[in-house]
Amino acid sequence: MADTKVPPELRKKGLTRSQKRRLSRGAQYVVFAAAVIVFAVSADWGRLQNQFAQADIAERMFPEIITLALKNTVLYTVTGFAVGLALGMVVALMRLSSVGPYRWLAGIYIEIFRGLPALLIFIFIGVAVPLAFPGTEIIGGTYGKVALALGLVAAAYMAETIRAGIQAVPKGQMEAARSLGFSPARAMVSIIIPQAFRIILPPLTNELVLLFKDSSLVLFLGVTLEERELSKYGRDLASQTANSTPILVAGLCYLLITIPLGFVVRRMEAKAQEAVT
Repeated sequence: MADTKVPPELRKKGLTRSQKRRLSRGAQYVVFAAAVIVFAVSADWGRLQNQFAQADIAERMFPEIITLALKNTVLYTVTGFAVGLALGMVVALMRLSSVGPYRWLAGIYIEIFRGLPALLIFIFIGVAVPLAFPGTEIIGGTYGKVALALGLVAAAYMAETIRAGIQAVPKGQMEAARSLGFSPARAMVSIIIPQAFRIILPPLTNELVLLFKDSSLVLFLGVTLEERELSKYGRDLASQTANSTPILVAGLCYLLITIPLGFVVRRMEAKAQEAVT
């Protein structure tokens, strides 16, 4: 019987793993490009432009959308972040405390405020607090209420972030500080917490981005025309004009803040990764 074996040089060679990956990636690009083309061809761009891109309506929004709505949004976000950071620090230290009741209270707070939707917190601040304490006014009016509501929500997340950052600092740092005569409290404030913040700065910036978007819930507190933020301002004008262009412009204003912040977060994470490696 003749030898049916095929010489090695004549054998059909299969695709290598890298070639298969390139082929799969190329197929995905083709499918994606085809989907974009189908969408571009089938969409009614005229109706979309008429509903979302009326230049005259967009022009009427300036400069008020910047000087009023965006300014209020940034103010609500910054004050809420400040309250959340201060309260989150206290809760994180309670969580790390050797005193049992402190740890239990911190744990309960974190579980409750991380589990409840931010919307319910705003409703509670705006409705339940005045009912429970008649005649009581929160300092700062609407701005104070928003700062408190956002701060309560943010503190629950920041507390866990700060706690993880403190625990990530090598224990030898505390021991070295104590050997130099630092008290535990002074060592925590002067040595441990500054190092922890260098670790947790990226996730804290992410929390700032989330608060920026959550500030849109201020409408549930009942705001005046001068207290409107981007979302409320866009919806009000959209109702007046029977057009969605104001909502699109408001969304673009959000991106003016969130995209640069996202870039900053990525840069900080990259630097932190470089420091580790």
